Amino acid sequence: MKLGIYGGSFDPVHLGHLLVAQAAIEELGLDRLYFIPAAQSPFKPAAKPAPDAIRLQLLRLALAGKTNCEIDAQEIQRGGTSYTVDTLRDYAKRFAGAELFYLIGADNAAKLNEWREPGELSRLAEFVAVSRPGGVAPVFPPPFRGRILKGFPFGVSSSQIRARVKAGLPLENLVPTAVAETMAAIKLYQ
Repeated sequence: MKLGIYGGSFDPVHLGHLLVAQAAIEELGLDRLYFIPAAQSPFKPAAKPAPDAIRLQLLRLALAGKTNCEIDAQEIQRGGTSYTVDTLRDYAKRFAGAELFYLIGADNAAKLNEWREPGELSRLAEFVAVSRPGGVAPVFPPPFRGRILKGFPFGVSSSQIRARVKAGLPLENLVPTAVAETMAAIKLYQ
């Protein structure tokens, strides 16, 4: 079995995330892809993401009907700072024998040795880098195994989405329609 693990703040989820998911499923031949929203990124300790329940609701809306994708709220349920090694240990235990692929932004690949327990991380999963248009080419430090996802390069970020909402700009073609409608209804990021 081949399982993909896609961690992030998803604050909010956008079409770039969904294109990465589709590319990972196709290119890696994944049986299932798990979206795992972080409670708190160790690399953004001052960042305060939108409330957990809202980020989960938006993910559910974005993934509706996608039978090969699933949301796993374990990092939110654990609370505190989210460490990938804890999540990967859980997957290795729950899905013994499965091949695990962890999706990361290309800019994070070179920093993998700065993550908590890098030796254990490199043993538990193969890392798959996702590049943005015009972004840095990923370099995986030893002992990490890695590959680059060809995908559908889409230059959008959650921070750009939040800035557009604050500026009163449309989100058409950047987030799923149901996500945009929900964000507007609850006045998220305004």
